[in-house]
Amino acid sequence: MGFGRNVRKLRKEKKLSLEELSKKCGVSRSMLSQIEREEKNPTIQVACQIAEGLNTTLSRLLGEQEEKEALVIRKGERLIYRDEQSGFERHLLSPSFPSRGVEFILNIIPPGKESGAFPPHLPGVKEYIVVDEGRLKVELAGGKRKYELEPGDSIYFEADVEHRFINAGNGECRYYLVIDSNQAK
Repeated sequence: MGFGRNVRKLRKEKKLSLEELSKKCGVSRSMLSQIEREEKNPTIQVACQIAEGLNTTLSRLLGEQEEKEALVIRKGERLIYRDEQSGFERHLLSPSFPSRGVEFILNIIPPGKESGAFPPHLPGVKEYIVVDEGRLKVELAGGKRKYELEPGDSIYFEADVEHRFINAGNGECRYYLVIDSNQAK
């Protein structure tokens, strides 16, 4: 099932109209309608806004997998979201379970590009990042707090603030991200 169909299914399960979801996530009703009909592919920022408005994870909206004790995800079977405008890629490395939990993600930012601003998560959501390759600039709270990370550096932050990731080097920037939603309020 595709992103748009998953959005529609969850919106209906939550008994939300397009208008109500629009108000919750800050995405226009017409844009939501086009996304649900899979006529439009949202940017990563818009996709995250929709996930927050539905009180779920982006990974869940990208696709669900059956919960098992051990689950191998082959490289070619990863859920990958690619922002067509920036080239930003999000590779889900962990299973996508229907309930909140922990997501393990590989993000790749092309040279001279950035993620764009991610909306604040619910209070209690934490993010952990370690840079594998390149230089990563992390901006929190609308750019009020800025950090520059080199390969091997890591950062932890409460993710209930706007956050942005910028490739601060000349080559590709690859970093691993863990989103812990277990304590989300």
